[in-house]
Parts: sequence; structure tokens; C-alpha cells
Amino acid sequence: MASDLELIGRLVMSAVLGSVIGFERERLSWAAGLRTHMLVCVGSTLIMIVSIYGFSDSLGEHVTLDPSRVAAQVVSGIGFLGAGAILARGQVIRGLTTAASVWSVAGIGLAVGGGLYIPSISATIIILLILAGIKPLEKRFIAYHQRRHVTIKVKRGQLTLSTFNQALGISANRVKQFIVQPSEKEEYDKVYVVFSRMSPQEYGLIRKKFNDIPGLESISERASDEEIDPYSW
Repeated sequence: MASDLELIGRLVMSAVLGSVIGFERERLSWAAGLRTHMLVCVGSTLIMIVSIYGFSDSLGEHVTLDPSRVAAQVVSGIGFLGAGAILARGQVIRGLTTAASVWSVAGIGLAVGGGLYIPSISATIIILLILAGIKPLEKRFIAYHQRRHVTIKVKRGQLTLSTFNQALGISANRVKQFIVQPSEKEEYDKVYVVFSRMSPQEYGLIRKKFNDIPGLESISERASDEEIDPYSW
């Protein structure tokens, strides 16, 4: 049996490690932020401590202890909390990374509760590098290089997000940005669309579907990788 001071130290350590990852999520204003990650990590540590030491009084000649049984429930049960961090807006799903970070923090808490300090610290550093370090590289070398900027000129009121989604079908889930700006002098609307994570082959298929857009006048593409500012038009 570990001393009370060591058990308290494990709980404090899990709170610190959970806060490191939680701060990165809090910085991006996600629902599961600093406090959520700290609570998950500390709670997982406490459950692991209970799993290892909480039933020691019940041990006997014919009674054995399996510390992994209680801890295993955390791995599956934390998925319900992670699901709450996932947001579905139409065909766009966000929050998967935050849900995965909550699940990973639970693993860190279990490791700390089991006295695996070096692996838990190492996992915290690796997870933080994945969350904060990989994203800029992903944006620079993957997401932006697969982004398509299209300006569509249509008759006024003919193109809405709903009709655009209907024209594209299942490919509508690649729409990252959709902005409509009416022309002041002509009876036309300018519609700016950004498609994300799209290969040239996929864009070629979608490009053919533009012909189904009602009131279509012209289509042009833009090479910029920056987000559109509607007031700059």
C-alpha cells in the first residue's frame, strides 16, 4: 500500500498534467477545456488508485484482486464524455480532436494512478506536441494545398446554401465557407465558396455539378489561401 502522501502526490500530478493539455484546448475556446481535462485526469487517477488499493481489505485465501477491471471501465466510459465535445452542424463535424484529447487524458490519469510517472509525463508531452505542434504543419502543407476558392456569379436570389448543397449532393460536406454578396448595380449575386481538403480529382467531379446551379452566369477561381473577408469585395 502506497503512503497517503504519495497518493496525494499522484492526484496533484495528474491535475498538473491534465491542465497542460486542457490549456491548449482552452486556448482555442473549445467546450472541453482546462477544467474538463483536469477533472478527467484526476478522476481517472482516483479510480485507478481505488482499483489498486481500495479492495485490499477484502483479499483473502480465496479472494484475488484484478486492478485492471475497474480501470478498464474508464477507457470505455470516457467515450460518453468525449461524445459531448463533438459538434455536428449539418454535414460538418467538429470536436473529434478534443474528444480524443479527453480520452487520452483519461489514459494519463490511469497511468499516474498506477505509479507510471515517466510514461504519463512522456504521454503528456507527446499529446501536447500533437495538438499544438502538428496543427500548423497540417494547415501549411495539407489543408491549404487542398483548398479551392471559387466565385460564382448567379441571378439574384437563385443560389442559397440549401440549393447549393442540393446541387453538390454528398460533396457538400467539403464546403468550408459560403458567402453571398448581392451586387449593387446588377441583378446578380456574387457567391464565394471555399472547399477544403479536396484533391484535384474530387474538385473535377464537383466542378461538373456546378452546371446544375440555377441562374448560373459565370464561375471563376481564386488562388489565395486566406479566409475571405466579405467587406473587402
